[in-house]
Amino acid sequence: MTSWSPILPETVWSKVATVLRKELGEGPFNSYVAPSSVRTGPYGDPVLVTPTAYARDWISRNAARRAQELWTQHDPDSRVLEIKSRVEYEDATRNSEAPAVDAVPVKDVTPVAAPVVVEAVAPNRIGGLQERLTFDSFVAGRGNEFAFQMSRQVASWADGHFNPVFFHGPYGYGKTHLLNAIGWEAQTRRPDAKIVYLTAEKFTSTFVKALLDKSTAAFKDEVRGADLLLIDDVHFIGGKTSSQEELFHTLTSLIENNRRVVFTADRPPSQLTEIEARLRSHLSSGLVCALDVADQSLRMGIIERKLEQLSQRLGAAQNPRSDVLHFLAERVPGSIRELEGAVNTLVASAGPRLGSLTLEEAMALLQPNLKVAVERRVTVDEIQKLVSDHFGLKQADLLSERRTRSVARPRQVAMWLCKQHTTRSYPDIGRRFGGRDHTTVLHAVKKVEELLQADDQIARDVEALTRKLRNV
Repeated sequence: MTSWSPILPETVWSKVATVLRKELGEGPFNSYVAPSSVRTGPYGDPVLVTPTAYARDWISRNAARRAQELWTQHDPDSRVLEIKSRVEYEDATRNSEAPAVDAVPVKDVTPVAAPVVVEAVAPNRIGGLQERLTFDSFVAGRGNEFAFQMSRQVASWADGHFNPVFFHGPYGYGKTHLLNAIGWEAQTRRPDAKIVYLTAEKFTSTFVKALLDKSTAAFKDEVRGADLLLIDDVHFIGGKTSSQEELFHTLTSLIENNRRVVFTADRPPSQLTEIEARLRSHLSSGLVCALDVADQSLRMGIIERKLEQLSQRLGAAQNPRSDVLHFLAERVPGSIRELEGAVNTLVASAGPRLGSLTLEEAMALLQPNLKVAVERRVTVDEIQKLVSDHFGLKQADLLSERRTRSVARPRQVAMWLCKQHTTRSYPDIGRRFGGRDHTTVLHAVKKVEELLQADDQIARDVEALTRKLRNV
């Protein structure tokens, strides 16, 4: 078991963290930096260990450069501050405890081209996969049901599959979970199959190392020999010309040999403008599948699953009251990861009082870290601007006499949102939409209510707009 007591002087990280807190703000700092801690890596270098891969990615994008500058100011050896998720850190620590073939100092040996191994793993374990991310632990709902079904199909090795499969969606909506679940299920069904899981960052760094070591042939054999290749966050390969070239030829080779490939990214291939056109074309050539914003029922399912897991692990006696559960589902902003983080915070903070916690007490516990629960007065003008932007219209279009479906439907959605999120009456709402009669607003509200049950696209639009209104 890895020891988690800090080895580096706490005063160094304390000084760095103090500045980061001021520069990033309380919310982002408490959500991503505060739960992290500085440890010592296998070779004595400092490592900022984050609780999740998501926190690692956020810090890498938003705070890594500044953290390194501050660390250098207070570290007499001016060492590089590496950032790893907790899983990565523990894996690296365990691997370093095994006898290493390159333990002899480089200056004492004759340089040779070392074979590249993408991930050294034990039998029946795919390097990089997280054991908790399986199909059994995935909560499916309206926003991700299609992606979930396609993932099951890929993992079953069924004939007639799409290739490649490309999942896209915002951070924290389940793409990495599905990729991990595919890997575990595919291995269970075909233990003899070669399955390779890589982040785009790992693909790039390993390929660059192979170039430096003059061992690209070994790298290509390893990756192109996969029966199933899983690459997470492929958008990070943007701007890296040589890695894009290698990925293009790898993808071409695998598809020609009927091997399966699955990618994830934060956007669909057509929007990955930093990736060259021919690679984007190949990424789009199979099945492109979106993971949409989770609706309330899906968020509730995720909360219930998370509480069940925590109960098994921590022995939590009771679930929160129903009004607290609905508050979590409706008012906690952000992604599924952030929703799970809010549940973790509530369970840890409340302890044995979880079952009797009032809504006000839950709001007070979550407020400092998550910036939730502060009710805000929403205006008709805000709703009109938000809806017009969402549907690619001008605000004046919603107030105009135009009755084409492309304008009428967004106008009805905007009226429905006004009725739900403001205190305005039907006549008042009608006046603010170009002087329309209150019966027009009443009809719009009833129409949207019907569409929410029958039209998945409208339901997704309304869910996305509602969440935006709450997070403005």
